[in-house]
Amino acid sequence: MYTKEEKTMIEIITIAIAVIFMIMLVLLGILCILYFKSKGKKENNTAASTSSTKTTKATKSYTTESVFDFMEFDKIEDNMICTKNGAKYVMVVECQGVNYDLMSEIEKNAVEEGFIQFLNTLRHPIQIYTQTRTINLESSVQTYRTKVDEIEQELQKQQKKYEQMVTSGRYTQEQLNAELYELTKATNLYEYGKDIIYTTERMSLNKNVLNQKYYIVIPYYPDELGENNFDKQEIRNLAFSELYTRAQSIIRTLSVCGVNGKVLDSNALVDLLYVAYNRDDAEIYGIDKAMKAGYTELYSTAQDVLDKKMNTLDDQIEKEAFEKANQKVIEAKSEKQKAIEEKENNLEDLIDQVAKMIIEQNKTIVGEDVAEVAIEKVNQDTAKRRGRPKKQVSEQEGGTKENEQEKQVKRRSITKSA
Repeated sequence: MYTKEEKTMIEIITIAIAVIFMIMLVLLGILCILYFKSKGKKENNTAASTSSTKTTKATKSYTTESVFDFMEFDKIEDNMICTKNGAKYVMVVECQGVNYDLMSEIEKNAVEEGFIQFLNTLRHPIQIYTQTRTINLESSVQTYRTKVDEIEQELQKQQKKYEQMVTSGRYTQEQLNAELYELTKATNLYEYGKDIIYTTERMSLNKNVLNQKYYIVIPYYPDELGENNFDKQEIRNLAFSELYTRAQSIIRTLSVCGVNGKVLDSNALVDLLYVAYNRDDAEIYGIDKAMKAGYTELYSTAQDVLDKKMNTLDDQIEKEAFEKANQKVIEAKSEKQKAIEEKENNLEDLIDQVAKMIIEQNKTIVGEDVAEVAIEKVNQDTAKRRGRPKKQVSEQEGGTKENEQEKQVKRRSITKSA
C-alpha cells in the first residue's frame, strides 16, 4: 500500500506526463500544418511558372492577322493608304517648314494671315503629323564621292596636259602660267571635295543630329458617297480623285504663307510608315536599302557569269587601250620634238649646205668662177662658226668621188627635208 505522500507524488508525475504528451501533440499538429502549406505554395509557383512560359510562347508566335491588326492599315496603292478593308482612304502631303523666328514682323504677319486663310478654306477633317528622324547622310556621302571622282579624273587630265606643254617648249610663259592657274584651281577643288566627304562622314557618326518632317494627313470615307452601287475599283478611283483634289487645294493654300508641299507617292508612304513602326531599326536598315535589295520581288536573278566576265574584259580592254594610246601619243610627240630640236641645233649648217647646193645648180648662170668664190665664202662662214681652219673644212667637204657621191645623196635628202 502506498502512503498518502506517495500517492500525491504519483498523481503529480502522471499529470506532468499528460501535459508533456499534449504539448507534443500540439507541436506535431503545427508542423503538419506548416508542411502542407509550404507544399501548396510550391505547387502554385510551378503552375504559375508553367502558365507564364505558355503565355510568353503565345506572345512570341505572331500571325498575319495580328500584325495587320497592330498596323491598322491594309495596303498601300495609288499613293493612298487603304484602311479597314476599304472603309477609309488616306493621302499624305509632306510640307516644308519655314523659319518663323528669323522672319521680320511683316513676313510673320503674312505667314499668319496665310495660315488663317488655310484654316478657313478647310471643308474636311485633316491631321497634322510631325515625325522626328535621325539624319542619314549616307546618300549625300555617296553623291559627293561620285563628284570627287569626276573632279579627280579631270585633274589628272589637266596635269598631263600641263606636263606636255612644259616639255614641248612651244608655249610662252604666259600660256604656261594660265594653264598652271587652272591646274591649281582644279587641285584646290579636289582637296575641298575630299574635306567635305570627311566632314560629312564625321557628322553621320553623330546620332544626335535630328530632322523634323511635317505631314498633313487627309482622310476620305466612301460613306460620303451615300447609297451607291459602285464596286471596289470604282470606289478606289473616286477616292483617289477626291483626295488628290483636296491635297492640291491644301498645297495651293499653304503656298500663300510660304510653305511648300508635295503629295507622297507609294514608296514615300512606305518609308513614312516604316519609320513610324520601326523607329530604331530605320536608322540601321532603311526602306530604301530594302527596296534596292529586291526584297519586295517574288524572285531575283543574278547576271550570267559569262556575260559578267565579258563585261569585265571589255572594261579592261578599254582601260588599257586608253592608257596605251595616251602613252604612244606622248612618245610620238617626244620623238617629233627631238627631231625638231636637232634640226634647230643644225639649222645654220643646213642653211650653208643648201646654199652651196643652190650655187652648184646655178653655175652655168652665174659662172664657174663666181660660183667657186661664193662656195669658198660659204665654207669660210662655216669654218668661222665652227671655230676650225678653212683647210680642214675644204678637206672634209672636198675629196674623192666617193665623198662627192655621198655629198650628192646628202644634198638630195636635204632638199627633200627642206
